Amino acid sequence: MSRDEQLKTRWDAVVTILSNQFADGETLDLDAIIYLIGLQELGQLNRTFKKDEKLNLMHIAICRLLEPYGYYEFAFFDEDRWPHYTVKEELPPLKAGEQSVLMKEAIVNYFLEKELIK
Repeated sequence: MSRDEQLKTRWDAVVTILSNQFADGETLDLDAIIYLIGLQELGQLNRTFKKDEKLNLMHIAICRLLEPYGYYEFAFFDEDRWPHYTVKEELPPLKAGEQSVLMKEAIVNYFLEKELIK
């Protein structure tokens, strides 16, 4: 199986699992999955979030997802237990499709690490 086919198969598995668990089978999009990862990383699941906090959750997820690629590094938790990251290397300019592939790959790797998929 080619790398692209393997990524697609694994991505579809992640989407199916998360959609069934969190969206009553409706297909979650990339942004929704990034948001869920932010929730997971923050660990404060039993509360509601304001609009700016939701954006911060997505930022946490993106930093965490791109950390293994060398773009971000975990720095510290603040007094409210929110994780903070520092930029290690700027992301190269990517076209929209390239960004999507990078994020899907990073998400698949995250869920391989968490052993949600194989």
